[in-house]
Formats: sequence, C-alpha cells, structure tokens
Amino acid sequence: MRIYNSMTGSKEELVPLQPGKITMYACGVTVYDRCHIGHARSAIVFDVISRYLRYKGFETTFARNFTDVDDKIIKRANEENMAWDAVAQKYIDEYYLDMDMLGVARADIEPRATEHIEEMIDVISGLIEKGFAYAVAEGDNSSVYFAVEKFADYGKLSKKDLDDLLSGARVSVDERKKSPADFALWKASKEGEPFWESPWGKGRPGWHIECTAMAIKHLGESIDIHGGGADLTFPHHENEIAQSEAYTGKPFARYWVHNGFITIDKEKMSKSLGNFFTIREVLAKYDPEVIRLFVISSHYRSPIEFSNEQLRDAEATLDRFYTTISRMDDFAAKSGDAAGKSGVNPTALDAMLSGFRNSFESAMDDDFNSALAIGHLFELVREINRYLDMKPSGRDAAALITRAKETLTETGAVLNLFGRTPHQWNVSLLKVRNIPLSEAAIEEKISERKAARDSKDWAKADSVRKALDEGGIILEDKKDGTTWKVKIA
Repeated sequence: MRIYNSMTGSKEELVPLQPGKITMYACGVTVYDRCHIGHARSAIVFDVISRYLRYKGFETTFARNFTDVDDKIIKRANEENMAWDAVAQKYIDEYYLDMDMLGVARADIEPRATEHIEEMIDVISGLIEKGFAYAVAEGDNSSVYFAVEKFADYGKLSKKDLDDLLSGARVSVDERKKSPADFALWKASKEGEPFWESPWGKGRPGWHIECTAMAIKHLGESIDIHGGGADLTFPHHENEIAQSEAYTGKPFARYWVHNGFITIDKEKMSKSLGNFFTIREVLAKYDPEVIRLFVISSHYRSPIEFSNEQLRDAEATLDRFYTTISRMDDFAAKSGDAAGKSGVNPTALDAMLSGFRNSFESAMDDDFNSALAIGHLFELVREINRYLDMKPSGRDAAALITRAKETLTETGAVLNLFGRTPHQWNVSLLKVRNIPLSEAAIEEKISERKAARDSKDWAKADSVRKALDEGGIILEDKKDGTTWKVKIA
C-alpha cells in the first residue's frame, strides 16, 4: 500500500511502526453546532480509510476526538442560555445522529478534551521544564504560551517559513507573548468562563494542546497516521507537531493525511463564510447513501464542488446499482433450477469477475483511491447488465450471476455502500422525494390494478398505472407479480 504523506508531499509505502498494526488519529469536531457537509466529508474519508485498513488485515486503532470546551461553545451557551457542557453534549448527540445516518462507524476511541485536562497539564509542565514554553501572569492567574522560535523545525508540515510568519505578524495583537507566532497552551480564566485548577491558576486549555495530550495518552508518543481536513494543516497540525515533538523528542506521526475541501462556487464551504449546508438539511432531500457515494466518488485529496446536480448524479448512479441487483435477484430466482447450460458466452463477465478484487484492491492500495475503486464497481455493473441483456439461461448462468452479486456486495461493503435491498432503497426514496404515497398505499394500488386486469378492465388498469407514474412511481410487471420503484429523473 502507498499513502500520500503531506509532510513529504509524495506517496510513500505504508510501513507501520509495529508490523501488522496501525494507530490513526483524526481531528474531530468542535461541538457548538450541527455539522455541515464539509464535516461529513472528513468523517467519511477517515471512516473509509479505517475500514480499508481493517479489510487489509491491519489491527487498527482509530481515535477521533471531540473538542468540548472552546470559545465558540461558550458563546453558543450564552446565546442559548444553557450551561456550556450541556451545549457540548447536545451537539455531540447531534453529531452521532448525522454520522449514524451517513454510515460512519464509531471510532475505537472517542476522547473528549475535558476528560484529559490532567494529561494536558502534564504536557504543558514538561514543555516549560524543557524551555519550550513560558507563563505570562494575567491578574491572579497565568496563561502559558509555546515559544515557536525554540522549535527549529517549525513549519515543516505546512512549508511556512517562520521569518515570513513573523514579518507578517502584528506584535500589537498580543504584547504579552514573546513572539507574535507563539500560541496558547493554557488560557488564564476569564469571568463567567469554565475553568480548571492548574499550576498557573484557574484556566482552560488551548485548542492545539488537546489533540497532543489525547493522542499520546491513547495511541502513544509516536503514531502511524494523523489526519484531518486540509484547513487544519496550519496552524493546528503544525502546532501539534511542535509541542508534541518538543515534549517527547520523538516524531509525532509517520504519515500526515489531509482531505480536500468541499467547495461552493469554487470557494471552501465553511460556517465563517456562511456558504454551508448542514448534513441534516441535505439529508432532508437525499438518501444518506447518496451523500456517502458523492463524497467517495472523488479522490479524498481533491476538492469537490457541491451542487444539486452532483448529488442527483450520485442518486442516479446508486439507482442503477440497485436496479442491477434487482435484475440479478430476478434472474437467479427464475434460472436457478433450470437444467442445461446458458447459450450465451460468459467469457467477458467471467474474466472481469476473476480479476475484480485485484483491480479493486489495486485502486485502494494506491492512496485509498475510492474514486477509481467505485469506477471499477460500475464497470462491473455495466458488464453484468450486458450479460443479462443477452438473455442467458440455466444453472451455470445463475451461478455466474450469483457470483457477480457476491462480488459487488462484498467489495461495496468495504466502503460501506450497497448494503440494502433494492426494495429498501426505493422505500427510502419515497421519503426523500416527498412522494405522498406510503408503501402500503402503493401496494393497494397494485392490487387494484391486478383486479382490473383480471376482469379485463384494461382502461382502469391503465389509469392506475398512469396515476402512479405521474406520482413518480414506476410499475414493473414480472412473471410472479408486479413490483414498483421510484422514478429517477
């Protein structure tokens, strides 16, 4: 396997610190609001990476944190007239609702910043002892800053030059710091804010130190993979590296992995810009699997342009998949007990199936190229449909189609895609398309049409079909009865 390392700017062979084992840390969300689609991308990307590492046989320990104390959380608590920790819990619960719908599995370890204050104080104390940090009195309490100029390799991840950073900074921003580039490890307590006791008085941690303390406690002083959105490269990840390596004297992470942005009109989606959609808003219009496919149909490092057109394309692609599954199920039911061999040459489909898992893994082994892997899946779908269009028959053909379905669903499961039945997919579409018909009501209409056909009332039968079609429901007559599906525009 090869993985793109943001530190070196190149793809490298994935060689874990311990053979057969992977430790991975991804920066989670600050819980002061519902998540937007940009957050969904990062969560889905690292979910896919974690799933694939396990599929490849690595004993994987994945940690993803919650930042549950922060200026934004305190501000939201004041706005909603709630306790700050109640706000944090509220939006942690909202996060889980979103992620469960998107098929994002729980990480193995999901630490909260406020549960690790003692570990943060230990790291900060160690940095002061080693001369990498200093305290600045603020009334009865003190803040602690990391002295960036003391860490010779500062800027090695983001490729930023410290002299350039200093020349572009305004010292007047915070004259208490020795250098304008220094960043807070501990913040002295302010009136009305949450605080913890520390050697520097009452205060709370800075943002960057949280991830260092949690990663070291749960995964060790050196980890295999550290990741997050590209916007975290600087300053967050750069500062994590500085404080972690200054504290331990060891490399913090072997591989740095960053997912690209979701953009709207070529501009990064973010709450600060106001150009964002919450996950819940998008889920009101689209099935969760559509969002998941939309995200992983692009390489994780590439930007994705968010639009209804892109989501409709993903929806249509999923519908083709489930329609193909339905065709395979029908064929297997019809041909499984039929004697004889198919009169159709199965060579092309058989050859594709024989090499499919190798093709799928080759794509994913190349820096988790889910876009190429999904491309292979839908090449297989096209080949299956070509084979079925030739109207094969017999046990051999049924066995080949059964094998094709197993290959599709097993490899799709690695990405947590295609895990439902075609019927379940269509029931979900009823809801997100706001079609004013229940499943029971559609079945009642099908029974009504059957009765009309049985009595040779063709006009009434056609009327029922037409009414359903105009309502977005397509009927499909088969030997063993009539089924329905939602029309995809």
